[in-house]
Amino acid sequence: MAGKIRVVIAKPGLDGHDRGAKIIARALRDAGMEVIYTGLHQTPEQIVETAIQEDADAVGISILSGAHMTLVPRILDGLRENGADDVLVVVGGTIPQEDARELKELGVAEVFTPGAPTSEIVGFLRERAAA
Repeated sequence: MAGKIRVVIAKPGLDGHDRGAKIIARALRDAGMEVIYTGLHQTPEQIVETAIQEDADAVGISILSGAHMTLVPRILDGLRENGADDVLVVVGGTIPQEDARELKELGVAEVFTPGAPTSEIVGFLRERAAA
């Protein structure tokens, strides 16, 4: 029997708004996933370290600060540099469409913008994350 999908939910940078991240964390937990919430103001390096230490199947990055084009690539690079490029990375927040396309080209599996149903995020992770 497969284990639970392990998801790290992270808030990088100076963004202090965590309501959305907590809603997603609860929805994933309620869907039977194991959720590790890192809290606010994490550096990309801390997020990568947590994902590796927790043997995460996926990392959900919640970012509303506008720093997504700086912080997310650093997380992706950190995962690759540490041999964890099989960790699925999804991003949620206020991300313009052109930035979302670029993030996907860099390796982000999916970008969820405000208003995305939690059921869509749960379904995506169930389908794509290796449990």
